[in-house]
Order: sequence, then C-alpha cells, then structure tokens
Amino acid sequence: MTDDHKSCYPFAAVVGQEDLKLCLILCAIDPTIGGLLIRGDKGTAKSTAARGLTRLLPPIEVRYNAESGALDPYNRGGEGEVQKRPTPFVDLPIGATEDRVLGSLDFAATLQQGGRPVFAPGLLAAANRGILYIDEVNLLPPHLVDILLDAAAMGVNTVQREGVVETHPAKFMLIGTMNPEEGDLRPQLLDRFGLMVDVAAPRDSAVRSAVVRQRIAFELDASSFRAQWEADESQLTQKIQAAKDRLKQVTLPDELLSLISRICIEFKIDSLRADIALYKAAIALAAWQGRLIVEVEDIKKAHKWVLAHRRRRQPFESSSPDEPDPNQLMEKLLNDLPQDHKEDKDLDDHQGQSGSTPSTDDHDPSPTQGKNDDEDDEKNMETFTASKPEQIKRLRLDKKQGGQPGAGRRNPLINTPQRGHYARAAETDKPIDLALDATLRASAANGLHPDSGQPIIRPNNWRRKVRHCTIETLILFVVDASGSMSARRRMESVKGAVLALLTDAYQHRERVGVIAFRGPKAEVLLEPTRSVELAEKHLQRLPTGGRTPLAHALSLTQDTIYRLRRDEPEQAILLIVLSDGKANVPLPDSPQGGEPWEQTELVAGQLAALAIPTLMLDTETVHVRIGRGQELAELLNADYLRLDDLSKDGLIHTIREVVGKAGK
Repeated sequence: MTDDHKSCYPFAAVVGQEDLKLCLILCAIDPTIGGLLIRGDKGTAKSTAARGLTRLLPPIEVRYNAESGALDPYNRGGEGEVQKRPTPFVDLPIGATEDRVLGSLDFAATLQQGGRPVFAPGLLAAANRGILYIDEVNLLPPHLVDILLDAAAMGVNTVQREGVVETHPAKFMLIGTMNPEEGDLRPQLLDRFGLMVDVAAPRDSAVRSAVVRQRIAFELDASSFRAQWEADESQLTQKIQAAKDRLKQVTLPDELLSLISRICIEFKIDSLRADIALYKAAIALAAWQGRLIVEVEDIKKAHKWVLAHRRRRQPFESSSPDEPDPNQLMEKLLNDLPQDHKEDKDLDDHQGQSGSTPSTDDHDPSPTQGKNDDEDDEKNMETFTASKPEQIKRLRLDKKQGGQPGAGRRNPLINTPQRGHYARAAETDKPIDLALDATLRASAANGLHPDSGQPIIRPNNWRRKVRHCTIETLILFVVDASGSMSARRRMESVKGAVLALLTDAYQHRERVGVIAFRGPKAEVLLEPTRSVELAEKHLQRLPTGGRTPLAHALSLTQDTIYRLRRDEPEQAILLIVLSDGKANVPLPDSPQGGEPWEQTELVAGQLAALAIPTLMLDTETVHVRIGRGQELAELLNADYLRLDDLSKDGLIHTIREVVGKAGK
C-alpha cells in the first residue's frame, strides 16, 4: 500500500452519509456501473469517503518488465514477474494540461534513445484499472471534459503528437464531487456518471459531535486511529470481495428488467445508459446483501441514485407543476407488478405522502412579509408564478473599449497571450508565449548539439501555449418587485423573462446575481453564483407589493459592482434592469422631502459612469405610457427594449459597451 493510501482517513470511520458510502461500495463491487457523482456543500465528507474507498479495494496485478526496468501499468501481457500494487487513485487537477492528462513525449528518454520517440504516460494511463477522482468536476475546463468523454466512451486513450503514436487502455472508475452552487455539469458528462448521490451536513447534534470527535482523534494520532479501525476496514474489504465474487451469479428476473425499462420511460429518461446503470446497480446491491436474485426493493432503492441526475434535460424543468411526484410515480409502477413481486416491496417509506409539501410556485395566501408602519401598501403582498419562458433574443456583448473582445462564453477571448491558464500547445511560426515543455519535446528528435550538449531547437519545433480563459460574464439582474408589477399580473411576465434570460446564462455557463426592490428599500436577493437554479428558486419565492425604491436599487447596484470589481478587477459584468421606472421612494436616511425621481437621476448618472454594459427592459405595458423606463435607459446610457420586444425568435441583440459620463 502506498503512503498516500496509508494516510487516508478510514472509510469505516466516516460517520453518517450512509447513501454516499453504499454508492461507493456498489461502484467498488462493479466498476462498470459508471462511477459516482457526489453532490453537496463543502465539508460533507465527499473527498474523505472517496479517498478512503481505496483502502478497501483489492490490489491490481502489474507485470514487471526486466528489459525496460519498469512496470507495465496496462498489464498487456508478455513475459515478466507479476507484482501486486494498490488500486490506483489519481487526482485530476482542474488546471491540468492536455499533455499531462493524455500523455506525451518523454523528453529525457527520447534523448537517451538517440531521438527515437518515447511515450510518457499521462493521468489517464495512471488511472487505468483504478479510480480517477475529480474534485469540483463542474469547474473542469471544456477541453478536459472533451478528453474525459472520449476516454470514457472508448475505454482507451490514443495519443498522436510529436512523433508519438500510442494507444493504451484507459478503463477507470470516475468519481467526481461538486457543489451545486458553483454551477452545473455539461449534460454529456453528467450522463457518464452511473450514480449520483446528494450529501448534506447532519442536522443531528449527536451525529455532528461524533464527526468532530472522530476527526480530532485522527488529527492527533493518525496511526493509532487507523489501527483502531483496521478490523472494521478488513471486514469491509472481505465483504466487498465476496460481493464481487458473487456478482456473476446474481440474476435479475425478466419481470424486473421490464420494470426497469418502464421506470426509465415514465421518468422521461432519454439515455439508455440509465437502464444499464440501474440494472447493474440492482445486481450489485443484491450481491452486497448476499443474495443471488434481485428483488423489487433493490431497484426501488437504486433508482434514485441512477435517475436523479438524468431527469432534467433543461434547466428549471423540474419546477413544472405538471411534473409527476417521483414517489407516487414509482409506487404506481410497483403496483402494476405481478402479485409474486408485490410481496417483496416495502411501503413504509411512503407514509405521509398524502400530505405532500406544496410547491414554492403556488400562490401564497398569506400576504404580509416584513410589515413596516410607514409602508401600509406592503400589507397586500402577492407571490406570482413565472409565466412560461419564451424564446428570447440572444444577447451578445459588443467589443470592449480599445478593441479587446468581451470576456466569457457570450463573447469568448481569442488568441490572448499571457491570459488564462495553459491548456495545451500548438505549432507556431513566431516565438511568442512559447510552451517550453512542448517545444523541447518537439525538438527531442534533433538530439543534442555536439559541442554545447544543449538541445537543438529549430523553428519548426516551436510550440505556443494555448490558454483557457476562465473569466466569464456576470449577469446582474435588478428586478422591480413593487406593487406596480401586480397590475395586469405583470410580475408573471417579468419572472418569465428572467427565467428565459437565466436559461441563456446557463447555456453560456455564466454567473448570475439578483437585486430586488420593493417597499422601503432594495436588497441583494442572491449573491453572484454559477447556480442558475438557485437564482430561479429565489425568484419564484419573491413576493410583489409595496412602493418603488428605484433610487436605492441603483445605489445598491453601484455598491455591489464596486465590491465585485475590488475582489475581481477583470470581472466582466452585464447589467439587466427590469422596471417601469416609476420611482416613488427616496433614498434611506435622505433628508425629509427628498424627491425620489431626482435622486434616481443622480444615482443613475453615477452608475452610468462605471461604463457597465446595461440592458433596460421596460416592464410598462399600459396603452398610455408615462415613459419613465425610456428616460431611465437614457440616464443609464443603456440599451432599451420593451419587455414584449425581448421575445423575438432567431434575433441577436448586441449590447454595446458604453463610455461613462464622467469620461465625456
């Protein structure tokens, strides 16, 4: 066992998180399930449990080649002594280069071989027959996601670069962790995970105390702590191995295979990988429990881990009121089984279903929220559901001042030397921002200079760095939730428009933030996040009512931008304001008699001076328009659209960069 394996926190000592531990065990029993995605907040034992699993896995056999003096990590046969090594556990860093992941030319070995290309295996080779672990997998750059998709689909890795042509096995168990607040995974990669489990910090004080007690004991004396759990670890190892040995003997009746297919159809799962993963998970669960025949309860237990991450095909789809309740749907399918299988099912976990919790989309009959004696008009708050999002104009940022392209996927950075992290190398005819490692590897075939002993580097060996820029656009929504939005149920259209814009942000993998204003003041409803689903939840629950503190909303927006720019000076920001512009509340703590619109004009001018690209969506819909929304757009130096004009199929609206008024 390697030092890394020996230093792991014992798997058996992990307190709670029973679903997480069971899913990891199922993947260990049958690695072909497809791996596991662990989703949850920070500090919930995601990494600890995944690393601890390696201590329970049986060693792999590796052949030692005496001629080369090295181990063959691929175990492709041939002569040589067979040695046993611990199951590989390989971390894939988010900032890794393609060469590091795929493998590339071994510079030193190539020189020793007189210029004959020698392959240096990458992380995919190291993870073969083991675990490839990715922390914060949802933050993985697109170029590495593409590599993983290819390797996971084929089970082999093919490298063709710098004179190297190498194909080797790349079969690994993929384990990823993610915090949903940091954004979502690409659907193609999400579907590659056989199982997905949600984890959360325990809410029981006794369990939390036990977690702290165990962790402190481990930190004080890790060796003694691991020795204390050695017997439990050994017992788990033996049970996993027994389940692996039993796996091929486990059978699944045809009636239950038909049930699996019906479950996937009823849950509207497109990918057939779900059927296969559910089949394998049920088999592994039966093997783990010492049975040779799969029961209904195995499928019933495994389906939530197999289907949860595959059900939503589009963002916000799960919030539809027409979506069937998963438990009720599962119960219906189980009731349709033949009588002999009905006897196996346990209905205890369905108690209390008749009293299901109402959706957050439902109309809230209790209107009062944060009653203020000075704001009598806030007494009649209403919570409107969002109208169905329509297809909207695609938004595109204009070029920045000085001719530099806008940042983020909405207007990606192209050929920007010295910006972003080094992702891969490409041939070049100019020695600018050279990738030294790739350049040296390309020149290895030239050998060394006979006099100086230095590498011979020719212009055709030059390789430039191709960089991946992670700066995305932050879309900051400023949403009017005052009482005027209740008229003609305008808030339904406003929320529907924001949902459509959030869907657009999801597709561009951008961060979003929400500032809402109603009653006496504005508030930051949601700090910038990559989770558009979190933004949607806050928006759906946002009540409507009260007066319109527009000046304070713009002031709070200005303060928020200052704060964001202080922490991230290069952050690209797109401001989207949804309001009718009818300000009627002065700034907080302003002198008596402060005129709301005059204050709005002043603050709007200050905000415009920041030169933030801004889109003003005028929510006024009455036939006789006052026109405050258009005036506000001029004050903000913003692009102006009426809310109804946002829904124009197939068109692109380019939001220009503005020069602040202070610079005029």
